[in-house]
Amino acid sequence: MRLFAATALGMALAAAPAFADEHASGDAQAGEKVFNKCKACHVITDADGETIVKGGRTGPNLYGIYNRTAGSVEDFRYGDSLVEAGENGLEWNEEEFAGYVADPKGFLAEYNDDTRARSKMSFKLRDDEEAKNVWAYLVSVGPEVEMDEEEETGSDS
Repeated sequence: MRLFAATALGMALAAAPAFADEHASGDAQAGEKVFNKCKACHVITDADGETIVKGGRTGPNLYGIYNRTAGSVEDFRYGDSLVEAGENGLEWNEEEFAGYVADPKGFLAEYNDDTRARSKMSFKLRDDEEAKNVWAYLVSVGPEVEMDEEEETGSDS
């Protein structure tokens, strides 16, 4: 049984980079290093409670962020502007994530069309390549993402 579990884990880890490539343009390995800047506030803990990256609890758990509605992690107190963005349709993808981490307050002000928008996240990751790398890392350690309808049909429209 242990051999089976070890084999399954090995196969899952080997597949993670390929999976990340489908949903992220960055380098997941480089993103893991950059994520050290993020773990002061963020943890990555899977649905079974297993810790992938031990970190702070100031920010929400980033496990499963791909296509998650902004401001929707249960039992986390988000700022009003991020919750509003989620209610307005913001779901995390690489582009939105990179824009948000570059300037959280500015991103929310633009997204919500509200110059008074605020963010609880004060850290800014202004390097677009680093942001894309972190995104690739988060996707690679997250749950397997269901394919978008477009991917399922093979359609470009």
